[in-house]
Amino acid sequence: MPKVKYLKAREILDSRGNPTIETRVELSSGAVGLSQVPSGASTGRHEAWELRDGGKRYLGQGVLKAVANVNEKIARKLYGADCQDPDNIDRLLIEIDATPNKKSLGANAILSVSLACARARAAAENLPLYKYLARAYKFTNDYGLPRPMFNIINGGRHADNNLSIQEFMIVPRAKKFRENLRRGVEIYHALHAILKQKKFSTGLGDEGGFAPAFKTSEEALQFILLAAKQAGFLAGKDLELALDVAASEFKQKNNYRYEGRNYSARQLVALYQKLIAQYPIFSIEDGLGEDDWSGWQEFTKELSAQVMLVGDDLFVTNPQRLQIGLEKKVANAILIKLNQIGTLLETVEVIKTAQQNNYHIIISHRSGETGDDFIADLAVACQAEFIKSGAPARFERVAKYNRLLAIESELAELY
Repeated sequence: MPKVKYLKAREILDSRGNPTIETRVELSSGAVGLSQVPSGASTGRHEAWELRDGGKRYLGQGVLKAVANVNEKIARKLYGADCQDPDNIDRLLIEIDATPNKKSLGANAILSVSLACARARAAAENLPLYKYLARAYKFTNDYGLPRPMFNIINGGRHADNNLSIQEFMIVPRAKKFRENLRRGVEIYHALHAILKQKKFSTGLGDEGGFAPAFKTSEEALQFILLAAKQAGFLAGKDLELALDVAASEFKQKNNYRYEGRNYSARQLVALYQKLIAQYPIFSIEDGLGEDDWSGWQEFTKELSAQVMLVGDDLFVTNPQRLQIGLEKKVANAILIKLNQIGTLLETVEVIKTAQQNNYHIIISHRSGETGDDFIADLAVACQAEFIKSGAPARFERVAKYNRLLAIESELAELY
């Protein structure tokens, strides 16, 4: 029975140049696991607590407190602990923290240990991570590859422009992952060429998408359709469009401030209906605020038969928040982010509950990413329909897509 023999964390940098945490665990069997934890920019108010140092060092963004919590408090409790049971370590971590939102140790500290131990267990069993996760958490072994949702134009908190909508995504519809990836790359490069030709900035936002100074969201959508056409693909047939509105970011007390105008929840839903009628949009994420439950009920009633309505800030990968959503009958899809809840065990619980209630599953990165590709294996293991890892650009985004290419090749050889 493998036990925790060595546990050590250190401070590293994420893709935005902000500190984050890396943890290495070694088991008594000699198996090793390493994890690097991401961080969000547009974060839901109900997410688990990300522990930062404050003060002047790294502009207050240091994570030495979280590192110390791993190396001291967590390590003391976990040395010699049974690591074979996939739930044991995570239950111990939850017990050590003993707060509802991981505020004692920090969700970043806890998650780094949770994921490192999962990787170590997979190594101990000599299994690829996706196969280990599927078996350990009793997902089906009928593996499938998710469709990538490429964020190719950034707005909101992800860019320094005037767009209210945070992400404009293309979602190719080919049967093979590698073909979906190729389509995404070709459209992305076509968009770059068009923006350059039209004298727009081709600078990148946090997630690798372009951040031009468009005046309206419709202008962004029109440029994407033009890029798809120039790349030789037909929108609505070869690909679809998806939006991450991140409405909590522009929610005011009694209304929403969208592109310079005030909208009620009902008016914003009407705006989405208009966009869906004009453009091949099949998914809208966080179309209303994270606590606007009544607005979400109307939103779901009006549009759930037409498009995926994705809860991110709404659910924050939290079983209690998801249960409220189920009772109120809101949304029909959920975004899964490991660091929103803080342990793999709780993440799996949310995925299974959502699947049992016929919600679509989207596994997601964060805006502050690392080269860690854990989410690619998780998406395959739980048979998520979609994965969000940003534009097909920048190493920390492409790492996830390259891992999925490797898994696709391995599965092709096996079957």
